Amino acid sequence: MVMAGSLRLLITDRAWPDTEIERQILVPLGIEVVEASATDEATLSAAAATVDAIACNWAPVTARVIEAATRCKIISRTGIGLDNIAIPTATARGIPVTNVPDYCVGEVADHSLALLLACARRVAFFQVRTKQGEYRLQAATPPERLAGKTLGLVGLGRIGSAVALRARAFGLNVIAQTASGSDHGVGCPIVPLDELLTQSDYVSLHAPATPATRHFIDLSRLERMKPTTWLINTSRGALVSEADLWTALQRNLIAGAALDVFDPEPPDLSQPLFHDERVIVTPHAAFVSPESIVELRTRVTHQVAAALRGERPENVVNPVVFAK
Repeated sequence: MVMAGSLRLLITDRAWPDTEIERQILVPLGIEVVEASATDEATLSAAAATVDAIACNWAPVTARVIEAATRCKIISRTGIGLDNIAIPTATARGIPVTNVPDYCVGEVADHSLALLLACARRVAFFQVRTKQGEYRLQAATPPERLAGKTLGLVGLGRIGSAVALRARAFGLNVIAQTASGSDHGVGCPIVPLDELLTQSDYVSLHAPATPATRHFIDLSRLERMKPTTWLINTSRGALVSEADLWTALQRNLIAGAALDVFDPEPPDLSQPLFHDERVIVTPHAAFVSPESIVELRTRVTHQVAAALRGERPENVVNPVVFAK
């Protein structure tokens, strides 16, 4: 049994108003919950030196932060993506890194389809114009019939597969590009990325952010799309070069874009890209529902508790640390 006050969890940052769920689970176990005062590297490094576990949302847990965390038994990502954690450093230190890869699959898939529908049916455009006092159907290019159009999915993991299922209900033809070349049981054609970009009426990104995928949607790839194609990104902002996207829109290379993620976050909303009526913007909201947030926080907190009890937590992404 953990001795009261003997162990501490550092919460680096959070997208919810309190830490009550975490405290309700951990305080009875004698684990103190502390929060970082800022998310810069120096502040996090100083805080990490005094704790036994780290839970991070979007804050960067860099090599320097991990090296400072000499007591740390676990680093848990309060989310899915892991690009903000220096996993090689954690692995070298023998620290397990965890995430919750399946907590918001339905929410993100729904949001992706919501953005697609908003693009196809001009919902966001008409909403803005009517709020400004313009009630005119002819203000936009005609809304599109979805049935028979092609949706290209870049990535076909849990979320991409869920998007494919939903898209078919609207009569969309679904094709995909995957790193492995497998359709993961979805039953859709797997094509090279350049072919997907050429064929698709809607391109939806569902790939992780890695050095290999950073800005892989650049001007050369945007130039391959049809001028009627819409780009949708609910995955990671780093996948898209925002400068190149703006250039593509100025040149009318694509119809528009719907973005829920950005690089950096939050984005500089003064940039012209975000004021263009062909661009729909939501504030990294795809993962959110009351149910998904409770599930996420609860599972992360139980991961921390397990590690501090000397047990193996769920969803360890660097299992080699247990082989040492």
